[in-house]
Amino acid sequence: MTSASEIPATIKFPARSRRGILLGLTFSQLVVAGLGGLLLLAVLMTTGVLTALALSPLWALLGAVVVIRIRGRSLAEWAPIAARYRLRRATGQLVWLARPSTRPRREGLLHLPGTAASLRAVTSPDGRLGAIHDQQSATLTAVTRVSSRAFALLDPATQNTNLAGWGRALAALSRSGQIARIQVLERTVPDSGDTLQRYWLEHGRPSTPVAGPIYEDLLDAAGPAAAPHEAYIAIALDLREARRLINQAGGGLTGAFAVLAQLTASLDQSVRGAGLAPGGWLSAGEIAAVIRTAYDPAALGALERWSESGRAEADIAAAGPVVLVEEAEQIRTDSACHAVFWIEQWPRTETSASFLHQVLFSAGVRRTLSLTYVPQQLDAALKDVQRRKATIVADAAERVRRGQVDSEADSVEYQDVKARELQLIAGHADVAMTGLLVVSADDSEQLSAACAQVETAAVAALIDLRRLTMQQAEAFTAAALPLARL
Repeated sequence: MTSASEIPATIKFPARSRRGILLGLTFSQLVVAGLGGLLLLAVLMTTGVLTALALSPLWALLGAVVVIRIRGRSLAEWAPIAARYRLRRATGQLVWLARPSTRPRREGLLHLPGTAASLRAVTSPDGRLGAIHDQQSATLTAVTRVSSRAFALLDPATQNTNLAGWGRALAALSRSGQIARIQVLERTVPDSGDTLQRYWLEHGRPSTPVAGPIYEDLLDAAGPAAAPHEAYIAIALDLREARRLINQAGGGLTGAFAVLAQLTASLDQSVRGAGLAPGGWLSAGEIAAVIRTAYDPAALGALERWSESGRAEADIAAAGPVVLVEEAEQIRTDSACHAVFWIEQWPRTETSASFLHQVLFSAGVRRTLSLTYVPQQLDAALKDVQRRKATIVADAAERVRRGQVDSEADSVEYQDVKARELQLIAGHADVAMTGLLVVSADDSEQLSAACAQVETAAVAALIDLRRLTMQQAEAFTAAALPLARL
C-alpha cells in the first residue's frame, strides 16, 4: 500500500484576476472614460446636442480605446507605455553606451542603464559579505549561489520534503517583516570548457596510453557545447522596516550589514531543509561578475580564467554593458540578443511540482528564469481579501439586477479568494510572486528560433507566456540580474 508521503505532491495556482477598480475597468480605462464623459458633458452644455452628435466619431474612438484589448491590455493601458517608449526614442535613450570618463566616479557604482544607474556595490566591514545598496528604494541586497540534486530524479517522498522545506524557508523570511523582496534566479550560461580543462591539467594524466588522448578529444568537443546551470537567491533587506534593529546594531551600513548577516545565516539553515546546498554568499566582485555575464555571456570564460579562486569576479566599475540597444520586443547587448517574457498565468489545474522542467531544460536554449516574491503584511493581505470578496459579490449582484447570466469565472475566483483567506487565518505567509523569463541567443535569427522553442515548451508546462512590448530594458534588469528588483 502506498503511503501519503510516497505520492508526488501536486500544485495548482489561482487564476490571475482581471477585475478592475470599478465596473471591471482599470485605472487607465477609468481615466479615459471619465475624461470622455466630462468632455461630452461640456459639449452638451455649451453647444448643444447637434454638436455632440456631430462628434460621434470622437466618442466612438474613446469607447474603442476603453474597450478594445490587444495582447491582454486595453488601448487605454497601452497608451502610457507607448508614450513613454516614444519619448525615450525621441530623446535617444534607447541606446546606452559606456563612455570613458576622466571625472571622479562614485566608489562602488555599478554603471548600469535605466533606473538601476544609482546602484552601488558595497562590502561588509569584516569583508565577508558583498551587497547591492539601493538608496532610492532603501534596500540592501545580498546574493548567494545554491545548488541541488536534479529534482525530477528524486523519489516522491524527498520531493515532498523539499517542497515543504522551501515553503517554510519562504514563510520564515516573509514573516520577519524586514524583507522587501526575495528573488530566485536560475540561468544557463555558455561554458568555454575552462573549468574542465583546469581540472584535467591538475588531476589528469595526458601521458596515459590510449585513454589520455581520448579524454583530451572529449574535453575539446564537450567544453564549448556545455551549458551549465546556475542558481542564485537574492534577499533585499528593507532598511526602513528594519530601522530599529539597524540602530541597535550600530546604525548606518554597519548596522544594516549586521542585520543582513543574521538573515543570511537563517536562510542558509532554512534552504538546507529544502534540499539546497548554499554555495556561499557572493562578494561584491562576484555579484558584479554575475551582472556582467548577464549582459555579456561571452565574458564568462575570461572572468573565470582571471580569477584565482576559480569563481568569476569582475571589476565593479565594469559590471554594466558596453552597449545596450533597446527595441520594441528585444534588446541587444555586448555579445547577445535577449527577449523577456512575463509568465502571465501559472497552471490552473493540478500538476506536478516539476511542471517547469520542460522550459528549464529546453535543448540548446540559453535562458534565465526569475521568480520574485514580495512578502505581504497579514493585515494588508486580509484587507485585500475582503475587498476582492466584496467586489466579486457586488459585480454578481449587478449582473442579477441587469438580468445577465452568472459567470463561472467569478465563482472560481471567489473560491480562490476564500482559499487564500483560510490560509491566512491558518497562519500561512502571503507573498505576491512575479515570474519573468529571459531568452538569449547570439543574434536575432537564433533568438527567434529559441523563443519559438520556449513558447512551445511553455504550452506543455501549462503556463501562459506574454512577450513584453516596449518594456524590454527594464524587464531585463528585473529578470536577468540578481538584484531583487521589480
